[in-house]
Amino acid sequence: MNKKFSAIVLFLSIAFTVKNSIAQTAAKPIVKYDQHKVFDPVFYTDKGSLTRSAGGSPGSKYWQNVSDYKINVLLDTVKQQITGSTLISYTNNSPDGLSFLWLQLDQNIYRKDSRGTAASVATGGRFAAASYTNGDDIKSVSIILNGKSVAANYLVTDTRMQIKLNDSLKASGGKLQIKIDYSFEIPEYGTDRMGRVKSKYGWIYEIAQWYPRMEVYDDINGWNTIPYLGASEFYLDYGNFDYTITAPSNIIVTGSGELVNPKDVLSPTMINRLAKARLSDRTITIIDSSEAKSSNSNNKKTLLSWHFFCKNARDVAWAASKAFIWDAAKINLPSGKYAVAQSFYPIESAGKTSWDRSTEYVKAGIELNSRKWFEYSYPVATNVAGLVHGMEYPGIVFCDSKSTGQSLWAVTDHEFGHNWFPMIVGSNERKFAWMDEGFNTFINTLNDEKFNNGEYYTKENVQTSTLKTFDESAEAIMNTPDVFQGAYLGEGAYHKPALGLTILREQILGKERFDFAFKTYIKRWAFKHPTPWDFFHSMDNAAGEDLTWFWREWFFTTWKLDQTVKDVKYVENDASKGSIITIENLEEMALPVKLYIKQENGISDTVKFPVEIWQRGSEWTFMHKSTSKIITVTLDPEHRLPDINPDNNTFSGKKIPEGTSAESVIKKYLDAIGGLNRLKSIKDLKVSSSGSFEGTEVQVVKSYKVMGKYAQDLIIPSFNSSGHIAVNGDSLVAKIDGKKVLLRNEQIEVLKMSVNLIPELSYLGSGYTVALDPVVKSVNDLPAYLITVITPSGITVKNYYDINSGLKMKEIVNYTSGPDVKEYSNYKDIGGGIKIPYTTTSAVLGPEMSFQVSDVKINTNLPDSTF
Repeated sequence: MNKKFSAIVLFLSIAFTVKNSIAQTAAKPIVKYDQHKVFDPVFYTDKGSLTRSAGGSPGSKYWQNVSDYKINVLLDTVKQQITGSTLISYTNNSPDGLSFLWLQLDQNIYRKDSRGTAASVATGGRFAAASYTNGDDIKSVSIILNGKSVAANYLVTDTRMQIKLNDSLKASGGKLQIKIDYSFEIPEYGTDRMGRVKSKYGWIYEIAQWYPRMEVYDDINGWNTIPYLGASEFYLDYGNFDYTITAPSNIIVTGSGELVNPKDVLSPTMINRLAKARLSDRTITIIDSSEAKSSNSNNKKTLLSWHFFCKNARDVAWAASKAFIWDAAKINLPSGKYAVAQSFYPIESAGKTSWDRSTEYVKAGIELNSRKWFEYSYPVATNVAGLVHGMEYPGIVFCDSKSTGQSLWAVTDHEFGHNWFPMIVGSNERKFAWMDEGFNTFINTLNDEKFNNGEYYTKENVQTSTLKTFDESAEAIMNTPDVFQGAYLGEGAYHKPALGLTILREQILGKERFDFAFKTYIKRWAFKHPTPWDFFHSMDNAAGEDLTWFWREWFFTTWKLDQTVKDVKYVENDASKGSIITIENLEEMALPVKLYIKQENGISDTVKFPVEIWQRGSEWTFMHKSTSKIITVTLDPEHRLPDINPDNNTFSGKKIPEGTSAESVIKKYLDAIGGLNRLKSIKDLKVSSSGSFEGTEVQVVKSYKVMGKYAQDLIIPSFNSSGHIAVNGDSLVAKIDGKKVLLRNEQIEVLKMSVNLIPELSYLGSGYTVALDPVVKSVNDLPAYLITVITPSGITVKNYYDINSGLKMKEIVNYTSGPDVKEYSNYKDIGGGIKIPYTTTSAVLGPEMSFQVSDVKINTNLPDSTF
């Protein structure tokens, strides 16, 4: 599933600082670290068994049940309905006789009386039903055993069906068949996993969770019967799927697996073009825009039946429309085999920067993952453009038809990455979203760097991108998706586990050891059902490392990391004889250490320490063979660790020049951006800028006017969503998509601070406390003054100013959850000698965002209606 946050959450996070503020002083920091908790030797409480070894591999007696499906349905485009039957051939490989069976009826989530509906918050959300249907209408259920068919004794409870058997299904290979006749209305919005949307030339149907499916019976929980509530995804048996979709003849159908009867449903022209595509590394058009407009109208038949077969899969899905453009290309697999990458999208989505490149993205992502981890297992890989923002199924994915450029690459690579997790490595998504979403997000980051020589790659600044990960709303990764609060699901299931794997690969194990261990895990558990403990055991054993300390702190707690340089001294007070450096671990998490040390004589060194130094306690002191005074000692110089307080990561031995004061630094800054007289001449200012959140364009317009007026408008074009806030004296209005939003007191307090176009003009006034740090700081290797400001409302702001230019480089606003960091650069004259930063970088929802100013208007007499 795609980790695309809703426009509402994104707007709130950019426009409103939602965290409680606290004033911070220079008091001695509190040390929370306890090595006994981190390195507690008791982690694995279970022993290896015959089904799952202590070494992390399937045991000698490992088993799993098999569910094969034969499905025949009719797509009724008048009634917007699916009608048909499913024949399930079920094999019980467990050592247990089964007196009853459990199945999933996921369409029942769209009933008004479903548990999913009852558990949806009043404001709705991505996984809430937008409208209601009657769910699965079960016509009949039969059990076929030894060639005899009898009516089943069954009971439907919400999204589950229990079948009670007259005789227990035998253990170790017992077989039976279940035949179910059913129908359901296709919801327009299917919890962002399926549904239908009307394009210019016809409906686009994305059909998933569309047949009764067996629940998994395993050696861990027996039957896995967690109801489908929307946020949690799926846990399914493996088997073969033989399915047929009958639809009006002017409709094109595509689905998981291979089309068995192309001659029955495709024109000779399409077949010839598809044959060329199977041999082409370039994208070949199968149905072009003019043909999509004609809707295959030359076919004389009323209905066509599309027959697909998908081998050894855990699910199948399909899509249909008369409006599809279709193109395809060859996928080159490491074994020498080939698969087909293809895309289906409406004319509205076509374009050189959008879906015209979809097949290129599909091909690239699958080839990269196949070479790196495990070979792609399906004959076809299909990307479908529709209303679903991003959802994965074996061999087919649904992506937002409005996605373009980096956004389309990101969602395509993410959804097809799921063909490794959980389609190949079949973890339990209902319980452990991180085992598919987190693992997949991790491999996506590696693909970003490789695709087209890094066309869309930006190296993550972990120090700022993880601010959301470790704020006061943080929840432990080891939670079910339905328990995660909506605003934190993206961090707990996607970003934090992915970051953990990156740290494990780059900082703890090294790339070679990690890659071997991770590939070993994939190979061991391909087409099987691993648990978190299987993953932990497998990584420990294959990497040859006791990682229990890491699994505990990263996956089971909300501990934070705060490493600091505490002190630098010299041997016998003589810098030429070497230095004695002390570092400290203030928070509860422990990770390895990397230091960049620069001396006055120009010599620099990088020093690394393993995590074991923190087994000795919260402090570590070491000797460094320096030969002159230390200018700076910087922890995590490449910003690869999630340190919640990067402000204390740098020690500088350089004192500020005599005579320098907070007042003089602020005056130098004001002079650098235009001077007091010019700045006071600003009556109003309008600044337009744009940035990108995970490939999605975000446009921001900020308007200022003297006498306490401020407005911010935010537009997210691909979501057709916008937000507006306005502060006018004591009046404050906030709207999202035209609807008013209620704000908490602390949000209002912070927003009122935004009225000040240049806060420094107020810093020396009444109610503010201003202090200049006596030591020169470093920002991106440039010397800087640090001024700490406490506002009249008690909010602490740290500003860093370039010693040479006087310009503001960085701002940190401290909250109970950690710092909110912004960096400013690329100052330009906007007229009359007044300068503003044209580039602002910040971390909003985790990923770092860089906003570039596109337009500035000054003193244009902005109307009061703006505010």
